[in-house]
Amino acid sequence: MGWLRSLSVEQQVGLLFVVLFGVLALASAGALLWNLREPRGDRERRARERFARDLRAVWFGAVLFWLGWLSGAVGATLLFGVLAFLALREFVTLMHTRRSDHRALLAAFFVILPLQFVLAGGRWFNLFSVFIPVYAFIALPVISALAGDPERFLERNAKLQWGLMVCAFGLSHVPALLLLEFRGYGGRGAFLLFFLVVVAALAQIAQELASHALRRRPTVRAISRSFSWRAWGAGVLVGAVAGAALYWITPFKPWQAFAMAALAGGAGQMGELVMKALKKDAGVQYWGPQASVTGAVGLLDRIAPLAFSAPVFFHSLRWYFSLP
Repeated sequence: MGWLRSLSVEQQVGLLFVVLFGVLALASAGALLWNLREPRGDRERRARERFARDLRAVWFGAVLFWLGWLSGAVGATLLFGVLAFLALREFVTLMHTRRSDHRALLAAFFVILPLQFVLAGGRWFNLFSVFIPVYAFIALPVISALAGDPERFLERNAKLQWGLMVCAFGLSHVPALLLLEFRGYGGRGAFLLFFLVVVAALAQIAQELASHALRRRPTVRAISRSFSWRAWGAGVLVGAVAGAALYWITPFKPWQAFAMAALAGGAGQMGELVMKALKKDAGVQYWGPQASVTGAVGLLDRIAPLAFSAPVFFHSLRWYFSLP
């Protein structure tokens, strides 16, 4: 620990990435060896597919995390702004829209979403926290009403508002974490983001594995066959323990890291469940316009836990530590 503290901030973050990608490489090698063995029935085959999907999602998050750190605060804000734009586009492709929605869609994509990330990059966190849930949620139905089309008005506007909440509001909290200022913790925002990504990913993977090990009846079978309260609790516990083990890279004490990780891990799992419900409603297995043909997992499938856990984690930090 003394040797780690003697390193500069850049060296500490660089070492973090070496360890992160090393662990992921070992996990990928283990998954490859697992796939070389003949599966013992459909259950193991599905388990392999889910593990491979979750591992790809972790790789995706790790690479994004690395690129965000390399590009600095401004670059990270732009990077996640582009991702939010693509995620919202993916979401909108499965919405029922009409010609009268075009102005509301243009406002969402080219006014509200960019402004949300500008507020995040400028550290205007008070306005950033309410811009979409208050101002955008009021403005979009007004724009839509002015188009003069009442058919399925509530459904069309609610879906667009929800897409903005997940894709723009949720993801904008990821670069915002890099900009939080803790006393005596300057320049180490990347560690907070790493903490969140690891906790959310491990909680989700643990929940999937626990659902098969426990073999409990799914709580919401019509939405997810892998979600049960016991499996969710196992995911929260694994995420919390992982967070407590990583307390030394954060400004938290061990018990604070445990509590923050439990909140983030629990929210991320619930986010995954909500996105599964939305996919069931849309009649698709994966997000993305080509998913039904290629079987490819869409962007929203990869970012769903992060889009839900990031706002909970960010605002819990600001409230508990009284951050500006």
